[in-house]
Amino acid sequence: MNVMMVRAKIKEENVSDAQAATEKVIQALAQARPVGVRYAASILSDGDTFVAFLEREPGQEHPLSTFPAYAELVENLKQWYAEPPTVEYMTVIGSYRLL
Repeated sequence: MNVMMVRAKIKEENVSDAQAATEKVIQALAQARPVGVRYAASILSDGDTFVAFLEREPGQEHPLSTFPAYAELVENLKQWYAEPPTVEYMTVIGSYRLL
């Protein structure tokens, strides 16, 4: 299974906005229930670093790009970043009901 991890530090004044926008993405996914997509987002203990995980099938296009809530989040993040995000790709070698 392939997982993309994005880690982004958000400006303190935009943390609640980023959290609300992320929740809208989760709600949109819960409604649409896209096949083969698993997504999770968390805030680290520093209170302003977000980490998001997206699992997708090999070769699959970015499955969130068709969701307006996701497009809105991505557009707003450009102004909310405190520093450039990092993106890493992982191959999960084991998981118990997480991803």
